[in-house]
Amino acid sequence: MAEFAVIIFRALALLLALVLSAALLTWAERRLLGLWQDRYGPNRVGPFGLLQVVADMLKLLGKQEFVPPFADKPVFILAPAIAMSTMLLAFAVIPFAPGFPLADLNLGLLFFLAMSSLAVYAILLGGYASNNKYALLGSLRSAAQVLSYEVFMGLALLGVVLQAGSFSLGQIVEAQRELWFCIPQFLAMVLFFIAGIAESHRLPFDLPEAEHELTAGFHTEYSGMKFGMFFVGEYLGVILISSLMTTLFFGGWLGPVLPPWLWFLLKTLFFVLLFVLLRAALPRPRYDQLMAFGWKCLLPLALLNLTVTALVLL
Repeated sequence: MAEFAVIIFRALALLLALVLSAALLTWAERRLLGLWQDRYGPNRVGPFGLLQVVADMLKLLGKQEFVPPFADKPVFILAPAIAMSTMLLAFAVIPFAPGFPLADLNLGLLFFLAMSSLAVYAILLGGYASNNKYALLGSLRSAAQVLSYEVFMGLALLGVVLQAGSFSLGQIVEAQRELWFCIPQFLAMVLFFIAGIAESHRLPFDLPEAEHELTAGFHTEYSGMKFGMFFVGEYLGVILISSLMTTLFFGGWLGPVLPPWLWFLLKTLFFVLLFVLLRAALPRPRYDQLMAFGWKCLLPLALLNLTVTALVLL
């Protein structure tokens, strides 16, 4: 009974920390974009604009919860819940420190891939249930992008699995005590990061939400907290990919002097900042260029990395 209570407490603490981190990331991103693009970020509401997050949240809560009369109401409401819950569930297998994944699964990496695959349903259902042509086109385009880049992500991760000899994220971290996988699996790391950007719909791969092409993409008809859940799901995706980059290629919690959880936090923060820098610096490609880049470039490279890794291990 006591063990069950500890698990519940950890789950609630992790849930609260993740939601607060996603909210704070909206402020940090604006501040960093302002710094890198030589302009002001949020600086009016509270010290350094920190209370802008609270103001945005109150604005979302205060907006009328509107469901278009032509929409499929149950599915319309379900879609944002799927978007947010799948991202939160994926964090259950992330080892933040020794003995601190919520669920230490032998197939933790497959669980992550399963949750990221289920997130596609939120996009498809949101666009379909909206009964809006722009939203439907945005959801189809987004689903094609996410499903395509999941293939390259999975193939890139197989090199790490072969080298570590396990699908367990904790054992993958332990296998990096002598050498982080970012060196022997450098190509896999680059491929996984590119696929992760596409999975989380971040610039330069945010084509599903390209405002000048398809209004707001698959969530055109959403407002209030339902839109906010899509928004939080996207930022949770950024944190999730950054956490996995740390776990799979940069030794997870491993490091000298500092506590393990702090090493994990610092490494993850570095990749979160890299996501923001990419948004500040890179232009958006055309959709056909994005898909061609995936199938003609990333797929052969992922297969090459897997083949070479297998041959070296043999």
